[in-house]
Amino acid sequence: MALDLFYPRFDVVRNRERCTLCGACISQCANGVHSRAEDGREMLADPTRCVNCQRCVALCPTRALKVVKSDNAVQENANWSGKAIREIYRQAESGGVLLSSMGNPAPYPVYFDRMLLNASQVTNPSIDPLREPMETRVFLGPKPQAISRDASGQIESRLPPYLSLSMPVMFSAMSYGSISYNAHESLARAAEELGIFYNTGEGGLHENLYRYGNHTIVQVASGRFGVHPDYLNSGAAIEIKMGQGAKPGIGGHLPGAKIVGDISRTRMIPEHSDAISPAPHHDIYSIEDLRQLVYSLKEATGYQKPVIVKIAAVHNVSAIASGIARSGADIIAIDGFRGGTGAAPTRIRDHVGIPVELALASVDSRLREEGIRDHVSLIVGGSIRSSTDVVKAIALGADCVYIATAALLALGCHLCGSCHTGRCNWGIATQVPELVQRLDPDVGARRLVNLLAAWQHEIMEMMGGMGINAIESLRGNRLMLRGIGLNQKELDILGIKHAGE
Repeated sequence: MALDLFYPRFDVVRNRERCTLCGACISQCANGVHSRAEDGREMLADPTRCVNCQRCVALCPTRALKVVKSDNAVQENANWSGKAIREIYRQAESGGVLLSSMGNPAPYPVYFDRMLLNASQVTNPSIDPLREPMETRVFLGPKPQAISRDASGQIESRLPPYLSLSMPVMFSAMSYGSISYNAHESLARAAEELGIFYNTGEGGLHENLYRYGNHTIVQVASGRFGVHPDYLNSGAAIEIKMGQGAKPGIGGHLPGAKIVGDISRTRMIPEHSDAISPAPHHDIYSIEDLRQLVYSLKEATGYQKPVIVKIAAVHNVSAIASGIARSGADIIAIDGFRGGTGAAPTRIRDHVGIPVELALASVDSRLREEGIRDHVSLIVGGSIRSSTDVVKAIALGADCVYIATAALLALGCHLCGSCHTGRCNWGIATQVPELVQRLDPDVGARRLVNLLAAWQHEIMEMMGGMGINAIESLRGNRLMLRGIGLNQKELDILGIKHAGE
């Protein structure tokens, strides 16, 4: 028998004078929070079911609702927080591993917020992006090591496969199954309109979305779900997922309840069977093994697609990246510990991995020291929240960034952290047909385009303020960064000076 040992986290507050008993809150809540009284004269709420997704609040026509954090506190102290006590209760009742969605919520330092950008003044004048050309295009892939000429003296332009982006931002991996078809279509359509790329994640690619292949990165994970020659050749690049920032060292898991219909067909597994990607690839236990997979994928696609290797940001990330750069991979993606997830063990999400800022700076420095920085491009992800984070990441050494949570927010996500339940009220992290329909791909794609168009303008403004007119001139230009409130070790790892120096 379940014991209700603590008060609900949220209270549903209803203004009786404004409420017209229209029932919109009932129809909009997938969790069964709202109901009518038996006599039909009053609306009731069960706060134990509320996840604070804000759907009922946003769509109440009379603004009669609020969801507020409960002010009822369990007995706690400096050592035993309310969160720790609640988690003990949950595990004592269920005997299971705690699962969480979204990114790491703990108050660890956010190094992007502890760095400031430099600006030009007199001797190196700033640039007005409204009047002068600014180049935000990015090319991902190995850079030529030397200029070569043919017998007639003409420059030879034989380049390895690469990705060309209008701006240094892409949509990160989110699999079909963890998010809805409408969410995937929104990302694909926005990527095409923006001239960038979106990543399929490890769940394969729905056949209806093959038409966006020129703006698609297809992912190969340890489970190999949905991987076949047509899939590999449908995209512009292939990403091998070795790790993920939200759960380093942990594989993927999509519950069988989500493996239905087109998801089952796309992933090529039976309906209602759990899709489990084990932590290690069954055939990769060394850089040499990774090299075999890299070249197997290149062979399967006629050496026409760049290959990305995605790893989680961990303590020895620079040594790992050095090996990957020698494996034949064209691009390395580094995912920090604040990266989002549809579901991860809570303990792993909140306590494993390192901030992507430190990982990026460490990797960029290591590859430069070894003289192989131009052998690969670097993509970073893990809670890139704004155009400022993009600029700072590039100054630390990235060629490009991945965004995922920011993209979901643009689609309407309210960070309620219930993705793993499959009952997303905003039609994003769900496969329930009536919930999926709440996300209109036309509206979703437009909001994504608006977001990144705004970011692109802000990136050009910041570049202009630094006296830089091309994003390439910012890559690894750490002179444009200064730290605030950082100790000397942190400054050394980041490779920047303190403000005032």
